[in-house]
Amino acid sequence: MKRAFLAVTLCFAATTALADNATGTWKTEAGDTGGYLHVSIAKCGAALCGTIAKAFEKGGAASNTYEHLGKKMIWDMQADGNNSYSGGKIWAPDKDKTYKSKMSLNGNSLTVKGCVAGGAICRGQTWSRVN
Repeated sequence: MKRAFLAVTLCFAATTALADNATGTWKTEAGDTGGYLHVSIAKCGAALCGTIAKAFEKGGAASNTYEHLGKKMIWDMQADGNNSYSGGKIWAPDKDKTYKSKMSLNGNSLTVKGCVAGGAICRGQTWSRVN
């Protein structure tokens, strides 16, 4: 009986860990000015949220004056299984708009999309995991 309980507990823990594999710090693609961000994705209740942790100027110098440091960029992202996430929102700093969002993870790459028109029109980026 104890072994069965332990096996079920370990399976549940493994499933939970796999559902959160998008957690960590991610480097965005460079924007129009050549700068990029580091976004920290972590559990936020039952979902995932992402916060702007650092900003970098063109050439890679850290910017301590970026006005949106610490701002939540992703929220309410739900794991769908198979390294896919949906149901969340993403704020796009370049447009200052919020969109419905979805993400997909492939190794150390995270494709993040913001969508309008019921998900028919999306734009996105592929972010790289920061080690």
